[in-house]
Amino acid sequence: MRLRRHMRIIVFPVLIGLGLAGLCHADLQTAGGDASSTADHGAFKILKREFKTAPEVTEACLSCHTEAAKQLHQTTHWTWEYKHPVTGQLLGKKHEINVFCGSLRSNYQRCTSCHIGYGWEDRDFDFSSERNVDCLVCHDTTRTYVKPSAAAGHPAYHDITRDGEIVVENDKPLRAVDLALVAQNVGRTSRFTCGNCHFYGGGADGVKHGDLDSSLIAPDKSLDVHMDAAGLDFSCATCHTAEAHDVAGSHYSMQARDEHGIDIPGRAYGGRASCESCHGTRPHPANVNNKLNDHVNKVSCQACHIPSFARGGVATKTLWDWSQATLKLKRDEAGELVLNEQGRPIRVVEYDEHGHPSYMSHKGYFEHGENVVPEYHWFDGQIRYTLLDNEIDPTETVSVNSIQGSYEDPDARIWPFKRMVGKQPYDKQTNRLLATHVYGPEDKTSLWSNYDWIKALEVGQHEAVLTGEAGQEFSGEFGFVKNEMYWPITHMVAPGKDALNCAACHAPDGRLAGLGGFYMPGRDSFPWLDRIGLIAVLGTLGGVLLHLLGRILISLRKPS
Repeated sequence: MRLRRHMRIIVFPVLIGLGLAGLCHADLQTAGGDASSTADHGAFKILKREFKTAPEVTEACLSCHTEAAKQLHQTTHWTWEYKHPVTGQLLGKKHEINVFCGSLRSNYQRCTSCHIGYGWEDRDFDFSSERNVDCLVCHDTTRTYVKPSAAAGHPAYHDITRDGEIVVENDKPLRAVDLALVAQNVGRTSRFTCGNCHFYGGGADGVKHGDLDSSLIAPDKSLDVHMDAAGLDFSCATCHTAEAHDVAGSHYSMQARDEHGIDIPGRAYGGRASCESCHGTRPHPANVNNKLNDHVNKVSCQACHIPSFARGGVATKTLWDWSQATLKLKRDEAGELVLNEQGRPIRVVEYDEHGHPSYMSHKGYFEHGENVVPEYHWFDGQIRYTLLDNEIDPTETVSVNSIQGSYEDPDARIWPFKRMVGKQPYDKQTNRLLATHVYGPEDKTSLWSNYDWIKALEVGQHEAVLTGEAGQEFSGEFGFVKNEMYWPITHMVAPGKDALNCAACHAPDGRLAGLGGFYMPGRDSFPWLDRIGLIAVLGTLGGVLLHLLGRILISLRKPS
């Protein structure tokens, strides 16, 4: 009887744990795309025809999936707009400015190549249109669906060539898309489909995030334990779950500290893209690393388990200095500008010793990094942005987004970040950042074609005023201000054996050396307290030695 009772005590918790693990990883088998669908789209008559445009495909999709477009219309993926519930700021790509290509305004055709829609060419885009929703960009399984960089979200309807050769963008040849083939082979989202946009943010592979690049299409375990193509093979949607097409895990409002534990169906806290939703709030075995569990209160999982980013062989951009743009253009031996067939200057492109672009006439000077050690900050999940209508101090580095949180903040934990730095234009009269018209191969004002800052700033800022992002036109006088922008690091989770050890942080010159506001053993010391401690130790040792000496002398005096 006693043995049976003990077995119940041991076995029951184990079964519970296995059950929870099954719930957490229930979709792992489907994440790799090996589960059978209940529908063969190749058998649908409505898809067995020639499609001239992608919106025609959407109309066919909506004949069955009647509510899909309406659902997408409510998401940030569609609106590029987010009203922050805490800060009150109106954010999203439609409104904010960044340190990379700047602003959406006046650059629609180029920027919206990564919109999940078709035809966003100007400020008058119809956001209520259902036929302009792009179903294929997320659900293509053929890997042949490509959207050229300047087609306002439309796919390639014909082969795009240059000098008789197919143009390749982001490692993808721009061949005419067989829309019927793609429509008949739709399926779940994948790292490839999500990555078509998210891996190439900022203009090229790995530029923006640092922890998102094409190396995650088929990573090994050392790069990411969750997305390991030969192991767990998580898709993005394994963690970034969606309800009514609304995907969890927005970086505009994050859960820096999730106290709700493991996700269980029926709980009110579902749909969380957090480590805790699978691993719980005490993830380490109590009999092995229980002290590590005490760190969860103040240290994010990512801080220890992502020792560096850009680890997959793709460099990330770490500096972008726009002040150097237009300074170098192709010239002949006499120093005169060399013009192309359209009568425009020809760009100069330079590379660093690793083959990464270090200078482009239309973009300026760059620096890149691989295996980059993150910066660490207290973070409570809130990020405040510097928008076009916010006044800045041009004598200081402008934080285009500011990480919120402190040691005293109960919602804050130590998080890793990529810090992107550089310089960008501002108005010397109004002390505000400026929107730049960068893209426009056929017009006379875009920076990338004409290399004229004044014209580019006039057009970009005017568009920002018309759309309400900026309150004042460009004064005509501009300069360049130092900037910084932070990107939370949450991907490229290393195996446990590669996680940071204690000494990585608990040391005077450790990773957290610059993070103040609290006492940390091994890093911090107080000289006067150290002296008192040393005196106490020496005094104790001296007392012990005196006591020992006294005992010896007494024993020698005793008669034998």
